[in-house]
This record gives sequence, C-alpha cells and structure tokens, in this order.
Amino acid sequence: MRIPERVTWAVGRLNLRPTDDVLEIGCGPGIAVALIVPRLEQGTITAIDRSATAIARARERNRAAIDHGTAAFRTVSFEAVSSAADVSSLEDGRHIEPGFDVAFAINVNLFWVRPAHADVDRLVRLLRPKGRLHLIWEPPNPGRAQQIGDRVGLLLSERGLTPGVAFAHTASGTALVDVHATMGPT
Repeated sequence: MRIPERVTWAVGRLNLRPTDDVLEIGCGPGIAVALIVPRLEQGTITAIDRSATAIARARERNRAAIDHGTAAFRTVSFEAVSSAADVSSLEDGRHIEPGFDVAFAINVNLFWVRPAHADVDRLVRLLRPKGRLHLIWEPPNPGRAQQIGDRVGLLLSERGLTPGVAFAHTASGTALVDVHATMGPT
C-alpha cells in the first residue's frame, strides 16, 4: 500500500518519544497509526473517527497493535469528546492515565473552515502539561497553505497558545502545513 506523503511528513513532525500517549483525531483507515506504533515502546495511540467504516478499516489494519495493547480506536466525532476520560481506555479495557502527550489531526477541516474556539479548548483539556498539538493539512490549492497557517495560528493564539507554523511540499509540489503548539512552558 502506498502511504501518502502528507501522512509520512505529519508523523515525522510529531517528534514522538517511546513513552508518549498519542491521540489522533480523524484517523480514517489508520495509516498514521500504523506508522506511529513502531515508535512507541511504553506509549499508546488512541485514534478516533466519526465513521464506523473508517474505524473498522483502521482496526483491521492495526490488529497486532490492538492485541499488543498499543493502539485503541473509537467511533466518535471529536465534538462528542468532552474529556480525555472519554477516549483514554484501550481495546482490552485497560485505562491509560487521562490526557495525552501528543494530539494531532491530518486534513481535519473543522479547525479552519469555521469558528473552532470550543474545539481548540477541548484539545487543550485533552493534553497533559507540556503536551504537543499538531494540526496538519495538505490543501488542494497551494495558496491555501498560508491562509490555513495564518487562520489556525490566530485561533491558537486567541486560546492562549503560542503557535508555530511549518510548511513543506510533497514531491509533486503539493503544499503541506503544520500548525503546532505546546501546552504551557516547554
């Protein structure tokens, strides 16, 4: 299976540690999860998506990680998550400490196509102190990358975060953007 460049770039941007507990918002078929699991020794990844079909595909793709207790999947929209406790249990029923060290989303437009202050507030509640947030896009129009970076950066600033923005291009020239922040002092 061909892995989209945006996913490989996004996973590289996360700077994962082996002990990180990670949340992916809008995991689709679980491609990023499959790239992240080998990087986690004691850490875990929880992936959510509102599509039951996507979650079924993600579970199938990542069955070994589920069986090992490294990955968990939930069919839930991000808007329905009110706290880390809502998604902080593994497939085998074990619970991880509420909160995540890293939260990320790839091509999840809710953060930039409408007012998303409540969504960013939810993300802040889900992250542990010094937790890292990455909101990543591959916009179809390369001119949109700067617009997304500016809009989402402003949104994070309005919620008290200090955002950074990184840009890249795929081999075919498609733009990539990562708007990121760390909770509290780094």
